[in-house]
Amino acid sequence: MAELESPVSSAAAMPRVIGFLSSLLQRVAESNDVNRRFEPQKISVFHGLTRPTISIESYLQRIFKYANCSPSCFVVAYVYLDRFTQCQPLLPINSFNVHRLLVTSVMVSAKFVDDLYYNNAYYAKVGGISTAEMNLLELDFLFGLSFQLNVTPTTFHSYCSYLQREMLLHSPLQLAQHPLDTPKSLKLHYCFNEDESAHQKELAV
Repeated sequence: MAELESPVSSAAAMPRVIGFLSSLLQRVAESNDVNRRFEPQKISVFHGLTRPTISIESYLQRIFKYANCSPSCFVVAYVYLDRFTQCQPLLPINSFNVHRLLVTSVMVSAKFVDDLYYNNAYYAKVGGISTAEMNLLELDFLFGLSFQLNVTPTTFHSYCSYLQREMLLHSPLQLAQHPLDTPKSLKLHYCFNEDESAHQKELAV
């Protein structure tokens, strides 16, 4: 069984992107929870039988504390979630699937972005699921993305800007004092012919 490493020791070390992304996904999930009463939505391997009791923000904080992945991974995970919902319009993010989608997207992002990352068994323990389920979620997520994992510098920074704009609408003073803390120089596998100027269609509320 994979043992969890020592977590990030200080709450002050928690990047702002965690709060920004969790707030956005919370509003998206709540909106889609309402829409599911009127629009058809598929049940997938990412759906739980009940809503998890842990909040989206606490779940993201747990992933950050124990996975030790870079803050950039969470922005790339956001890109992947947006792509996933565009490729799978009948699988919108809601309260029943957001946690499994999050841990899967961050794990895939870490493998793509970071030089060092934990294996599936470790992420399964962090996410509170079995290794077998983690393997299944990863495979389904990759096929759902059609294996479109490349992220251009333009795409990355446009998603950062979108997160900043969204949070500026909700907490302008907080954002002005603590801007989105992702590094300007990023180690990404860039694909320079990618153009995603029109994005966030599915994640925007």
